[in-house]
Amino acid sequence: MSTMITEVYEAFISAGAPEDKAKAAARAVAEYDSRFNRIDSDLALVKAEIVLLKWMLVFVLAGVASLVMKSFIA
Repeated sequence: MSTMITEVYEAFISAGAPEDKAKAAARAVAEYDSRFNRIDSDLALVKAEIVLLKWMLVFVLAGVASLVMKSFIA
């Protein structure tokens, strides 16, 4: 059974929507809300991985730059 956001349900009822349609709309909003929460958590993981990749790239570029400088100096 799906959950329902009571604030949305009460807002639809106070706006004059029929009870069955208000319940269906509140359940649909709750379903989309859970989907957005899942997407937000997935995006947080992707952002963390991007930060890690940026640091790895900085270290690789620093290593390459040091090797290039060493080849010109030595």
